[in-house]
Amino acid sequence: MPRYLAVYTMRPEDLAGFRKISKSEQDAVDAAGVPAWAEWEKANEGFIRNRGGMVGKTLRVTKTGIEEATNDICGYLVIEAESAEAAAKIFKTHPHITIFPGYSVDIMPFVAGDGS
Repeated sequence: MPRYLAVYTMRPEDLAGFRKISKSEQDAVDAAGVPAWAEWEKANEGFIRNRGGMVGKTLRVTKTGIEEATNDICGYLVIEAESAEAAAKIFKTHPHITIFPGYSVDIMPFVAGDGS
């Protein structure tokens, strides 16, 4: 079965908006979101091949050197599904976009390697 990279994205303005709400409101989002995320993973564990993780600040390496950079990527995992559309449907109720201030989950097929 094909494997797909699922990339969690969060726009800087969405994160900034989240950081502007009170600590108690942030804690309430976490209190709802963390268990919901665990439930989502348990419900979809048959599709998940690599739990990946959340990521932090970016260093970009180019021909001219290394520099700090920004992008919307905040995490990833590897999922196995019949098609990209089937993989995408699995994420429609993911807490990253339904509870947390995440912007999207981008689904991309592996065209070389399998994401192990």
